[in-house]
Amino acid sequence: MKKAVLFTTLILGNMLGLQAQDTLSISKSGLLEKVTQNLQLKIAQHNYQGAKADYKQTRALFLPSISASQTAMVTTNPLMAFGSKLNQEILTPMDFDPNRLNNPNQTQNFATQIEVQQPLINLDGWMGRKAAKAKMDAYGLQSKRTQEYLQLEVVKAYMQLQLAYKAVAVMQKAEGTATANLKLVDNYFKNGMVQKTDVLNVQVRVNEIKNQLASARSNVQNASDYLAFLLNEDIKGIYKPTETLEASPTEIALIATLNENRSDFQAYQKTTEAYKNMLKMQQMSLLPRLNAFGNYQLYDRKVMGFQANGYLLGAQLSWNLFDGMKSYGKIDKAKAEFQKAETEADQYKKQSQLEFQKAQRQFQDAKSKVSNAQLAWEQSKEAYRIRQNRFAQGLEKTTDVLQSETLMYQKELEYQQSIFEYQFTEQYLQFLNPKP
Repeated sequence: MKKAVLFTTLILGNMLGLQAQDTLSISKSGLLEKVTQNLQLKIAQHNYQGAKADYKQTRALFLPSISASQTAMVTTNPLMAFGSKLNQEILTPMDFDPNRLNNPNQTQNFATQIEVQQPLINLDGWMGRKAAKAKMDAYGLQSKRTQEYLQLEVVKAYMQLQLAYKAVAVMQKAEGTATANLKLVDNYFKNGMVQKTDVLNVQVRVNEIKNQLASARSNVQNASDYLAFLLNEDIKGIYKPTETLEASPTEIALIATLNENRSDFQAYQKTTEAYKNMLKMQQMSLLPRLNAFGNYQLYDRKVMGFQANGYLLGAQLSWNLFDGMKSYGKIDKAKAEFQKAETEADQYKKQSQLEFQKAQRQFQDAKSKVSNAQLAWEQSKEAYRIRQNRFAQGLEKTTDVLQSETLMYQKELEYQQSIFEYQFTEQYLQFLNPKP
């Protein structure tokens, strides 16, 4: 007997230990620290790094371009053979013999060259650099706004998980109540105080609650899985919040306009600035460009030889006078894209203002809904208590008691839902209008 008890204790201990391992306790503050693991945020950061690399390439506008090469050549071409000997500084009077000039022997030449190109004045390039800088800044601000949005989404998912656990608790309580009612009605039936249909109605109610409880538990798993997805974590069990979803009404002053320094507004502003600079870049492409160049050459008949050398320095002023209206077409396109960016930024601000005003009204409605839902829940509890007492005295029908019980738990769930809506709307308002 003792061995059986010990064996059972060990099994229960292992089961409880497994259950504890499958449930991971989490807090809101702990979740917000893990937002940086989100894949969407990483994508936004990669976009910023790509824009930063594009901006880095524009350093070529003021830094020199340096290259080195070595060319090997064997020729019997009269001009090339004479030029190779001239570069190697090995010409002799006999090389001017017409027979040698017209029919030279095989000549080999190895040329090593170091070439430098230095931009001097490229006005369109400078505007392109400014456009790349504005684009990089825009991606950086977008990445910041993405992080703010994901923080809101994580908080929402956390509250949804809290609500799911609340629903499970309510349905477990409803299951206990329904089971007790079934036992009571079954005793009444055995004593001939109620009919068989009353027992069946209560049994239907018990099965209905069991289904709702199973659905509530599935919602807990779904909310936990979504939270794990947001945090980019692989878990085998479920999350369990350390805080509960509680009503904590706060006063938020209504504001007419949004904060203009919001990161996404600034991102749109930088994007518009980038398109404006792209337009200027296309316009300045019609202006001349000035670039310097130079090279240093080494010539010899042997590989990596340095028998003779020379250099070349110069500057080039180039001006594309006409390219078949191609440049003007690019200017028109850049102008249209700039105007489009301005319109999109204006539209986004107006949509955000509209959403903010709507959210403020929703917050006031949610605040009233919490108090009304709490009152309705308390009233439904009192109504159920009265009907339950009257039913025990044989003064109420079973169907009336079941309806009252259903209404009571329905109002409790509505109350919990109203708390969720209130808390989330408060967080959403802070997201729409963050503090400076």
